Amino acid sequence: MAASALDDDQELDTTGALARAFLAERERWPLWIPVGLGLGLALYFSLTIEPPPYAGAAAVVVSALTAVAARRRLGWLVAAMAMLAVSAGFTAAQLRGALVDAPILVKEMRAVGVSGRVVANEIRGAGQRLVIDHPRIEGLDPAATPERLRITLRGGREERIPPGRWLSLRATLSPPSGPAAPGAFDFARHAYFKRLGGYGFAYGRAQLIDPPGEVGGGRWTIALGRFRQAVTERIRAGLGGEAGAVAAALLTGERGAISKPTLAAIRDAGLAHLLAISGLHMGLFAGIVFFATRAALALWEPIALRHSIKKWAAGAALAGMAFYLFLSGATIPTQRAFLMGALVIAAVMLDRTAISMRSVALAAVAVLLVQPESLLGPSFQMSFAAVVALVAVFEVVNERLSESDTAYHWSNRFRRYFIGLSLMTVIANLATGPFAIYNFNRFAVYGLAANLIAVPLTALWIMPWGMAALLLMPVGLEALAAGPHGMGHRWADRRGARRRRLAGRREIAAGNADAGAGRRRRRRLVALPVAREVALGRRSGICPGPAVTGPEPVARPADR
Repeated sequence: MAASALDDDQELDTTGALARAFLAERERWPLWIPVGLGLGLALYFSLTIEPPPYAGAAAVVVSALTAVAARRRLGWLVAAMAMLAVSAGFTAAQLRGALVDAPILVKEMRAVGVSGRVVANEIRGAGQRLVIDHPRIEGLDPAATPERLRITLRGGREERIPPGRWLSLRATLSPPSGPAAPGAFDFARHAYFKRLGGYGFAYGRAQLIDPPGEVGGGRWTIALGRFRQAVTERIRAGLGGEAGAVAAALLTGERGAISKPTLAAIRDAGLAHLLAISGLHMGLFAGIVFFATRAALALWEPIALRHSIKKWAAGAALAGMAFYLFLSGATIPTQRAFLMGALVIAAVMLDRTAISMRSVALAAVAVLLVQPESLLGPSFQMSFAAVVALVAVFEVVNERLSESDTAYHWSNRFRRYFIGLSLMTVIANLATGPFAIYNFNRFAVYGLAANLIAVPLTALWIMPWGMAALLLMPVGLEALAAGPHGMGHRWADRRGARRRRLAGRREIAAGNADAGAGRRRRRRLVALPVAREVALGRRSGICPGPAVTGPEPVARPADR
């Protein structure tokens, strides 16, 4: 009896300690809102049938009424609010699926006539990849015609077709394919939320035609697409080669012109994040605009003495971030970076703490509510994993850094910058590594060493000159900045070429050594990588990915 009573007392003490710790974290409870939204989204996307339209809204109403009824009982209130967050995520996914619902091709159509308006065009090797809206497909009823098609032109045309032009071509079209294996990437779901009802390739050249009539909608999208294409072409024309392709990827987000060997080398070196416009690029862009504007205002004595030029510079940085958001195509990492940057700038203008986990949570809530499908993509997963880890470490380390010696000396600044960059790279790699292995079956072994060179080069040389080129482009003087900007790319490309040559020599040496071994030894060496490939699922198309739907054709939003 005494032992039983002692165990009960220990259990009560443990429960009480957990309750006190839980209550002590009351200020951080809102950080769990995006987690609840994510659970609701995951629940919706895991369904194999479409739930009733009222299911999510009913759950939101019940959870809200429960929270109101239990407002005086903390435990019940927390549980009701958690269910409200889950219900809101479920409802957001349902609403998003209903808003983007559009016809999808049900079978392959070979060599059919297609006409429509180009809304996006991206270089892909020797060809172009077009996104066409208002399509007309030969032999297909208009009610069953998709809202958009994605068609690849295989060379045969020197100039890119600008957005807004109408064209006619003959192409083979197919419905979006499902996952290659259970749990693999589901292109059909991705295409559904992009409103792409079919994709294919064209025969011969496309013929430009006159518009069939007045077509409304999409004017801002077309104007933005034309602007991005014009900027991309001028950047590529000014630099040329791989340097121009990489520069265009950094400034406008168009990566299609980068050759496969260069792209593979960048991924192997752990520098692929530099091509995905995200927090690093947005922060550099906003930082350069902020400090340049503040320095210019400081030279104007009446303004500098009578007004808070810091807040004025913050407003200019916010406008610059918005411009960069649209110039880069507004991808998921860019949206997340813009939202977080906007919150940081708002905090500066309101004299609040700029970097905090609440900013990350607010950005995650905004992205998940506007684009719920992003939860299932590696872009959202890796982007927020890196940011959460970095902010969590920043909150711990920032106090200690502020208490240490802050005397200005170039050696102290350099030491802190080097340590901070190294720590940031290690944390980001550790946070995103599991997602990279899960989604892509790869991990950047040399990421730390490569980022210690590439990130400062990008921050201190490539991006500032790239911004200067954008500012000089309206007056036709971008060549003045394009030269120094390209020097950074060519220097990095030479380092990458040297690395590839050394890797090739090692492979040749390893192959020669293996050729001199016995047959039994060779069989063992060959069996090892084969077994590794099979274990990782790279054979027979079995590769891990976000487990959402099965390989069956998708017919409802929940399955897409």
